[in-house]
Amino acid sequence: MQNPKNLARFFFATLLILAMTACATRQTTPSSSLRLYAFNCGSIDVLDISIFQPGIGKGEHKTLTNSCYLVTHPKGSLLWDTGLSDELVKTPEGITFMDAFVLRSTRTLASQLNEIGYKSETIKYLGISHMHGDHVGNVNLFPRATLLMQKEEYDAAFGSEPGKYGFDPATYSTLRSNPLQTLEGDYDVFGDGTVIIKRMLGHTPGHQALYVKLPKSGNILLSGDLVHYTDNWVHKRVPVFNFDKEQSVKTMEDTEKFLKENHAVLWIQHDLEQNAGIKHAPAYYD
Repeated sequence: MQNPKNLARFFFATLLILAMTACATRQTTPSSSLRLYAFNCGSIDVLDISIFQPGIGKGEHKTLTNSCYLVTHPKGSLLWDTGLSDELVKTPEGITFMDAFVLRSTRTLASQLNEIGYKSETIKYLGISHMHGDHVGNVNLFPRATLLMQKEEYDAAFGSEPGKYGFDPATYSTLRSNPLQTLEGDYDVFGDGTVIIKRMLGHTPGHQALYVKLPKSGNILLSGDLVHYTDNWVHKRVPVFNFDKEQSVKTMEDTEKFLKENHAVLWIQHDLEQNAGIKHAPAYYD
């Protein structure tokens, strides 16, 4: 007969292993419930903020954050924007772009997805607010995801003059091979009204935002580049590089009404100060 002390040790060791296994499973098994995760997808030091607010703050610097998001749903997952390229983590001092921006990244999107148990090849849908480089930097990680994009944006990005809209095909060349669903208006991603792509034109020809209705956390609108920080939202200012200034203002005004009517909050994807108060993965909103 075995020593009772040895049996006790074996019993507690087994319980410990089972507990550790359960904990690991909770950390690495993707959730099928409706959740919203926020990721840190880089930062942008703006060397002259007046390009975002014409006539104001000439020569002043401002730091913007760069955000990506994952929405999980019983019918699949949607990644919203892919941020600056993960390759930037190899250059801690950052890269200067167009003598106007310094682009940096300290964490890869791939590592942040892995941390919550998601492999890039398992993402079902890829929603891109628009095709500027700070939103498409890691699209190559998601070759199997179905791309959901407004038709005007896709046509501009893959047309004969993408540079006219500030697009660089080298940053999103792999998207040509992705499964594609072009949109011509708002789109209910999972068919139950909880995750809706909103057509919000102006910044680019086919700019869009993402509306998520969470049971506990409430209704959240992810801005894309509808606006870049709170002060411009309050004053309805339009950056000099927007595709259509009048449409940009109208879209912001319409969005303000939408937020009030739906008791929703606006998460401004580039707003560093607002973003500091938002939980980031592995924490989530549900």
